[in-house]
Amino acid sequence: MSRPLNHMLITVKNTGSRPCDLTYFPYLRFDEMQWAPGAFEESRPQAVITLAPGESGYAGVRLSAADSSGENGTKGHSLTVIFQGRTPRSDAGPTASVRLPAKGVYYDSKLTATYWQSSAADALTW
Repeated sequence: MSRPLNHMLITVKNTGSRPCDLTYFPYLRFDEMQWAPGAFEESRPQAVITLAPGESGYAGVRLSAADSSGENGTKGHSLTVIFQGRTPRSDAGPTASVRLPAKGVYYDSKLTATYWQSSAADALTW
């Protein structure tokens, strides 16, 4: 994302032949980070996002505090997206590796994701 500067958009696509559900929010792990960022609770949709084959789902990510109030800022060079199962904080199985810019992505202690959304516009509202 070019704007806002401290945000990124995660897009996932159902490449299978059956519908799949995106539950809760993605867990994000930059490099070998030892903490789990939370979610914007206000972004929780009213229903689970179900993707038909070929459809995409989205999560917005605030990488850092716009007011410099975040702590322990660093650059990540690899990102793993971990999907939750039907129970909060459970593992849904396969993960996804995200290609990041060669220079890395700056994040700090304010790193937060939205719940999965059915549109990019909804994911970027937060």
